[in-house]
Amino acid sequence: MTDATSPQPANVYFGGQAVIEGVMIRGPEHMAVAVRHPKGHIVTHSERLTGIYTGRSRRIPFLRGVVVLWETMALGMRALNYSSRIAFEEEIDDNGEQVEFPEKVLWGTMALAILFVVGIFFAGPILLANLLEAFDVHRFWIVAVEGVLRLALFVGYIALIGLIPDIRRVFQYHGAEHMTIHAYEAGKPLVPAEVRPFPKEHTRCGTSFLLVVVFVALITFFVFDLLVDEGILIRTASRIVFMPLVAGISYEILRIGARYGGNWFVHAMFVPNIALQALTTKVPDDSQIEVAIASFEATLEAAGVAPASASDAEAIAMAPPLD
Repeated sequence: MTDATSPQPANVYFGGQAVIEGVMIRGPEHMAVAVRHPKGHIVTHSERLTGIYTGRSRRIPFLRGVVVLWETMALGMRALNYSSRIAFEEEIDDNGEQVEFPEKVLWGTMALAILFVVGIFFAGPILLANLLEAFDVHRFWIVAVEGVLRLALFVGYIALIGLIPDIRRVFQYHGAEHMTIHAYEAGKPLVPAEVRPFPKEHTRCGTSFLLVVVFVALITFFVFDLLVDEGILIRTASRIVFMPLVAGISYEILRIGARYGGNWFVHAMFVPNIALQALTTKVPDDSQIEVAIASFEATLEAAGVAPASASDAEAIAMAPPLD
């Protein structure tokens, strides 16, 4: 693998996402996906990002949080579609034809997932907490119970899906992604033996972002409900209307954590975020670390920072486009 001991400037951050049997790595202007093919080799695709992915809106405080939230979903769905095409390439239907997963099916799945999130994590706690009004409970405690219920549902859901074997493998790739980014940021060679000692948790993790969103939402909705009490419909609508603001504030908090992580106070603030990653990241094996490295190297090569290793050349050449 490539010895990437000359990192880009310190203010250049890399992020990523675990996908089906693979990892997606995103740099400032490029991204790459690496997936373990059923036959054992690694298939890699990289591309330059344009439009909203690199536009001026990403540099505007608070607005960039909303942009990042959208692009995470959009780019993540494309990466998942790509990984499913590679990972399930050998699955055959009853007619002897290869099974494919159209992108519109994945977008439909994401739409249902969003409805599920809105119903369970937003409307559900409101309706449950609102039952306390029948007992003349003070609004302060009703709003507090709603926030606690939302946090409990969020953590419980993550813990529950982590018990599914296929999801656990995704969480292992998630850990491999973090460990590889840690190694690169520390200036270490990108080889499994050098990546292995690094932690599977990372301050800039998307799980951290979601947890910050939950806490910022709790405070935002708490203040709104204490100042404006116009009934359950208004309270429910406020959860949707204020989400862009919540996402914007949460992203700025996450950036502070990434930049000033060495400060004891900032570090203490992010202890819950790191603790939650015990549920969303699992220790990967060397083959999964190899996939994460291949994705990172492809991103670096696309950015002109480091060449891909010769062993990956065949896989890169045969990779289909990321539709």
